[in-house]
Amino acid sequence: MDYTLNGDRFQDAFKGTISISLVKEALHHARLQGFDLDHLLMQAGIAPELMQSDKTRVSVSQYAQLWIVLADAMNDEFFGMDSHAMRRGSYTFLSKSVLQAEHAGQALGQILQFLNLLLDDFQSKYFVEEHYAYIIIQDKAAPKRMFSYATYLMLIHGMMCWLCGQRVVLNRIQLKCDAPEDDNDYKVRFCDDIQYQAEENYIQIDASYLDIAIKQDKKSWHQFIQHTPYNLLVRFKNPNALSHQIRKHLIQTPTASWAELPDLSQQFGMSEATMQRRLKQEGVNFQQLKNDIRRDLAIDLLEGSAYTLQDISEKLNFHDVSAFHRAFKKWTGVSPGAYRQNSNDK
Repeated sequence: MDYTLNGDRFQDAFKGTISISLVKEALHHARLQGFDLDHLLMQAGIAPELMQSDKTRVSVSQYAQLWIVLADAMNDEFFGMDSHAMRRGSYTFLSKSVLQAEHAGQALGQILQFLNLLLDDFQSKYFVEEHYAYIIIQDKAAPKRMFSYATYLMLIHGMMCWLCGQRVVLNRIQLKCDAPEDDNDYKVRFCDDIQYQAEENYIQIDASYLDIAIKQDKKSWHQFIQHTPYNLLVRFKNPNALSHQIRKHLIQTPTASWAELPDLSQQFGMSEATMQRRLKQEGVNFQQLKNDIRRDLAIDLLEGSAYTLQDISEKLNFHDVSAFHRAFKKWTGVSPGAYRQNSNDK
């Protein structure tokens, strides 16, 4: 029984999953402030037991719901990461106000000005030099955790992409902070070229994006806000990542028919060595990428379908259900049955 996807199921699986390490990062300041993390997790539909394994992942829908739960509980859309809270409703107000801008450059200036007024620990500006625009983030004190910069950038970048009606490609990110243990999720969302322990924080984009006329209106604004923060997590991922392109290709192909590396590299018009090198630059190898896709498909089916473990095993082209059980536990740290039970108990 092959597993192919179309329609909503394809979109659900294609968006991937979120590392449990990012769940822990999102909860970091809530924990420091004494919030009941188990209660917050259960409100978001995430079983607290999943926090016990460093390998577990959650669906994008669960992670987006966690953002909403945290923002509501803390009355802070920046989750306690700045010395001044970003009160609930701030992002809605900002997104509506920038609709009056004529072009993306003017909107970017307004976005940064608003965030400079709202937050104390970050002060940002942008400037153009030759063909590139640079967003400079100045720290008031010591560098923060990578998650803080990534969340701040997601708020800015997601809004810019929406206003322009297209992805604004990030060429390079340079940050003062230490590298996280695993930055693959950040590379998938932003760009491949992320440098750490730098002298200053900046993001480089092509200056031509700043001339794009604003393409949104009040009607589309309502849709944008209705689906925020979900759309910030999935709509504007890095499309240039080879792993992203391979994921899209394999998800549309029956698992039993997935090509091996030599054939797949030919289909992508490159040598096997080039494909391996580019994937290595993105922090992944081909076998790991295939395992990640099967894991994400398995999570999607365990959460969102009534298929038995035998059915899922066959759909993902395992020889038997015990092989699927062993693989899933290796990928996530929990058995597929326990993962489904935790999801059903939420």
